[in-house]
Amino acid sequence: MENRNPPDRGLLSALPPELFQRLFARTPLLRVAAGQTLFVTGDPGDGCYYVEQGLLKVSVFSALGRERILAIMGSGALVGELSILDEASRSATVAAVKESKLRFIGRTHFMAFAEEHPEVYRHLLLLLAQRLRTTDLVIAAASFLSPNGRVARALLDLSEAFGQDVGGGRILIRQKITQSDLAAMTGMARENVSRILNRWKRQSLVTLLGGYYCLENGEALALEAAL
Repeated sequence: MENRNPPDRGLLSALPPELFQRLFARTPLLRVAAGQTLFVTGDPGDGCYYVEQGLLKVSVFSALGRERILAIMGSGALVGELSILDEASRSATVAAVKESKLRFIGRTHFMAFAEEHPEVYRHLLLLLAQRLRTTDLVIAAASFLSPNGRVARALLDLSEAFGQDVGGGRILIRQKITQSDLAAMTGMARENVSRILNRWKRQSLVTLLGGYYCLENGEALALEAAL
């Protein structure tokens, strides 16, 4: 699967390529089956995972078991990286959406590397600032966007990570996403997401091609998702 724009690779991805490669050069390669959980909320934060190949989802769950997907991370992503800085427990649950190949780096390994390469901290500071700005946008979207806007933003975010331009301004999301996935991403009931998608299909804003969502009119969706 080729990404039109690579997803956010996490805090360590701000490192220069040579440092990034050196940091993960001797880390073990792990194979994770689809559906397998890497860690759950509250687990000890002993390190982070680099996605060499595959797809993961980052979720939180309510007391009643309702899932809210915070992010879907593809090849090149880094997940669980905050634990290498503060040693706090995991703040979310991460599971494999499809079979994945990962590399794990523990906190001790990272701290030893950072002592040899203190410039790492400058890059982390810059990327932490970017993360805070992104968090502000996420909170604003949840607070002010209409249901249409939340579904549109979820589709546009997916198109940024997994989209393929198929001509005529149409973007095919090269990852199969269910209505339940979109509901979990938007914090909405699946039935409400279904009604919105069916209306957009009738209006030719969104179509399904071989089980993949295709954004037929990205400009119209962007207007829905505008804050």
